[in-house]
Amino acid sequence: MTALPTPETDQPHDLVGIGIGPFNLSLAALAHGIPGNPHPLTAAFYEQRPAFHWHPGLLIDGASLQVPFLADLVTLADPASPWTFLNYLRSRDRLFPFYFAERFHIQRAEYDAYCRWVSDQLPGLHFSHQVDAVRWNNERRLFEVDFTQLDTDGEAEALGRAHTRHIALGIGTEPHIPDPLKPLTEAESVPVIHSADYLHHRETLLAAEHITVIGSGQSGAEIFLDLLRSRPAGREKLHWLARTQAFAPMEYSKLGLEHFTPDYSRYFHALPESVRDELVPHQWQLHKGIDADTIAAIHDELYRRTLHGGWPDATLTPGVSVHTAGRIANTRIELHLEHTQQNTRSTLTTDAVVLATGYRERSLDRILTGLDPYMRRDASARPRIDDRFRLVLDPTVTGNVYVQNAERHTHGVGAPDLGLAAWRSATILNNLTGTNAYPLPERTAFTTFGLTPQTPTIPTQNPDRIPLVQGN
Repeated sequence: MTALPTPETDQPHDLVGIGIGPFNLSLAALAHGIPGNPHPLTAAFYEQRPAFHWHPGLLIDGASLQVPFLADLVTLADPASPWTFLNYLRSRDRLFPFYFAERFHIQRAEYDAYCRWVSDQLPGLHFSHQVDAVRWNNERRLFEVDFTQLDTDGEAEALGRAHTRHIALGIGTEPHIPDPLKPLTEAESVPVIHSADYLHHRETLLAAEHITVIGSGQSGAEIFLDLLRSRPAGREKLHWLARTQAFAPMEYSKLGLEHFTPDYSRYFHALPESVRDELVPHQWQLHKGIDADTIAAIHDELYRRTLHGGWPDATLTPGVSVHTAGRIANTRIELHLEHTQQNTRSTLTTDAVVLATGYRERSLDRILTGLDPYMRRDASARPRIDDRFRLVLDPTVTGNVYVQNAERHTHGVGAPDLGLAAWRSATILNNLTGTNAYPLPERTAFTTFGLTPQTPTIPTQNPDRIPLVQGN
């Protein structure tokens, strides 16, 4: 392993992005050629994976994005950008087919291909680079970013260091497995996989006699539907379990969607911390429900299998939690179930399990250990994040650390939503440059979230007097 040359005379970057998912890719796209900026930003983005891939294990054939195609990397901030989804279609001679397809919601695989098209052309993106540490150099008034360059096998090849005035963290989320289900991952001889890896293990799962899907969100629904379509009628042998009290549709009313606007993000950020923490769990149906079309497709498939009499061998049970889990003779798994409303318990024996149990924000602490003395935290020891998506740091740190999709506790359910990517990126770049390079709308929702405080007025007349009404 060698050390990459990083002489102190090197010019520092204006911005270093850590992680290249959709959100930092959006930031990189908008940072490339900022309108009216005579001095282009010098930016570098680092990602440990060898290339851009967006949830490759969940690109199930036919699965659609849950936001309109306008929620691409740049359009909602700069529709004239060369990195729009429509320009991607144009570059592929696919504008007319897309026009006649009349699709407002594109397939996930197409969104992934679009993002890879952008990542293949943007300069300053460094894949196979793992960021190891971030520090503040008080003498140079710069951040130091240490990274490891990886070879084609993912092994360390060289060490390097970059200096930058500002940082953007976009390290994304990671698969979450609840504690009662963690013993399942130790069953090496029995297929137990998180939904994030579904397509990589699909054939192994389909070979199992009985399959159980745990989780009631969109991923669980799509996987259950895909498994159902792949099993013979009458011999499906599928179970679908969920903790929620119903396989509930996602809130997709027009006014409900306004929770994913900048207006709501600003409103949420201004609420007291305790109120924010109470709100988020109750808003699960805004982002953890199931698309209504997917629910309809599941019901249609189940109904189709009753046309010649009998019922499909598929059990769908909400309101159930897995109390404990274990292996049976290294070949099967036993799930100990508890029904919350009935207050009853039962067991289920299965040959394979798909854990559609969602994702959690990756902790910032590992990368930001060197900044910990400068970081300000809330009552729950989480990083404080201001309304411009900056970590609240000690005033001695003159650079900014911007965060993307790590601020649900401060900005609400819209933090992981693709529809807010371009707006957040533009907000960050406007703040970083101190300009209004990307003019953003003052109002984005018909809903007025909260009351506008008003200064009490002092009556100028006797309040007991009733004024005369003239006219009629």
